[in-house]
Amino acid sequence: MTSQDSSSTRSRLHPNIWFLTIGSFLTDVSSEMLTNLVPLFLYNVLGVQTSIIGLIDGIAETTASLVKIYSGALSDKLGKRKLLTVLGYALSTIAKPFLYFAVTWEWVLGVRFSDRVGKGIRTAPRDALLASSTRSNQRGLAFGIHRAGDTAGAFVGLGIAALIIWLAQSGAAELHRHTFQLVVLASIIPAVAAVLVLALGVKEVAAARQNNQARPSFSWKALDKRFRVFLVVMIVFTLGNSSDSFIVLRAQDRGLSVLQIMGMLMTFNAIYASLAGPLGSLSDRIGRRKLMLTGWTIYGLVYLGLALSHTGLEIWVLFSIYGIYYALTEGVAKALVADIVPEEQRGTAYGLFNAAIGLTALPASLIAGILWQAVNPAAPFIFGALLSLLAGFLLITWFR
Repeated sequence: MTSQDSSSTRSRLHPNIWFLTIGSFLTDVSSEMLTNLVPLFLYNVLGVQTSIIGLIDGIAETTASLVKIYSGALSDKLGKRKLLTVLGYALSTIAKPFLYFAVTWEWVLGVRFSDRVGKGIRTAPRDALLASSTRSNQRGLAFGIHRAGDTAGAFVGLGIAALIIWLAQSGAAELHRHTFQLVVLASIIPAVAAVLVLALGVKEVAAARQNNQARPSFSWKALDKRFRVFLVVMIVFTLGNSSDSFIVLRAQDRGLSVLQIMGMLMTFNAIYASLAGPLGSLSDRIGRRKLMLTGWTIYGLVYLGLALSHTGLEIWVLFSIYGIYYALTEGVAKALVADIVPEEQRGTAYGLFNAAIGLTALPASLIAGILWQAVNPAAPFIFGALLSLLAGFLLITWFR
């Protein structure tokens, strides 16, 4: 083999990266077709109060966050990631068709609960499998490509859902039951395809044991100190990173219609998907922390702009820039975890990482809601901007 051929082999990404990316793409096509419609189905079709809608989302997301911890640790103990990854995707796929028959909010809660359990089972093992399938100098690129595929799926899913609604309802203001059922049926196809791709394409990568260690330790103190510091900094940042639903409400408050908001969401996903791979690769060359700091700075400026905005067009432009923040930080943060955590502990680490962000998102959105009502709609965005500055300061001073 020539030196050129050897270099080409070394630079080639493991097939797992591509199969995991395709699986996430197809899953997000399916999920995003329904995610934004479930609240409308509950409100417009079933007549459910907004407090119950919030309760359903809260229970579902909290469940997913807690399951991620145990699933990640279990994948470390087993030394295998693929089984839990495929099982998680399969459970979410099995749950989706039951939305077709939903007639009460309790039924929807059951489906959402099952779907989020599936997400909780798969997320940490999948991230650990992805990290184990690539070299350290390609980790940012690998996670960036995965995030790009995931986000491209969201873009396509939103487009398909919008097309079905347009064809089925002829511009009706509220969502109809039969339209929702059509979207549910359409969402099953990419979900099943995702499970098949992952089951048939992904290969197990056994977690290496250091120093002939039979079983890794899963205590908090056993994890790398840098990971613990990074997790605390992420929690501080996430406390100011409330649900993007508040940005959607801000856009509506500033005059954007529902169709324009869908366009705004698709613009965001297009920018995020196109930049995630290149920026992930950039982090392999110049370092993860620099990109994280840049992303958080952009986040703070966008949130400050949202607080001061006066028109729907301004919100649309700011939300497009918001996609750059996501591309700079989402995949890069997960690559950074793999950099500082030994391979045999990555399932546990990713479980804690994803769970910490998921659980912190609940009080973050609660704080934002209180600030919106008690102070003014600009207050949650100012709060988020300030916490992004604090998190950036801590990342510079605490994390080495």
